[in-house]
Amino acid sequence: MSEKEFILFLDCGDTIIDEGTEIRDENDVVIQAELIPGADVMVKSLAERGYRLALVADGLAQSFKNMLTDHGLYDYFETMTYSETVKVCKPSRRMFKAAVGAMDLTEDDYSRIIMVGNNLAKDVKGANRLGMTSVFLDWTPRYPKEPADEMETPDYTISSPEELVALVDQLHEEWQSTKRGKGTTV
Repeated sequence: MSEKEFILFLDCGDTIIDEGTEIRDENDVVIQAELIPGADVMVKSLAERGYRLALVADGLAQSFKNMLTDHGLYDYFETMTYSETVKVCKPSRRMFKAAVGAMDLTEDDYSRIIMVGNNLAKDVKGANRLGMTSVFLDWTPRYPKEPADEMETPDYTISSPEELVALVDQLHEEWQSTKRGKGTTV
């Protein structure tokens, strides 16, 4: 399958992994956790369709390696940007820009990036501030579901990981139609 124009930035906790199932060691590293139902199918389907994937998540690098390796998802991500290594948390622009840089992208690519996460104040706000498309995964009761301000208003809301695949395919098809309409070769 050929590479698509869209790039997906995915959060991990309560977007791929169920935070409520995390087991941590004495250093606060997650050593085991369960997936959100359908999250493995979502990640694999997006990758198989040719979308580039990046993990953009707050937490410890070893936690994500443990969880994603345990579920066979680690190698689906082109890059992983962690707050531990960037030294800031979302919604800091530095988190998103670090992922953009790691994928050899520029600010001109922001319109092709879709950030998917469960937290309006971190994931959605961070993406919106940079002009990326924001998708709120309204799956968990752990975080607020109502935007505190305009920057926390998502472009799209889904209730399960499986819904993301169809949404991204639809948005990509619309993107290609728009490009064709402007005389650009696809």
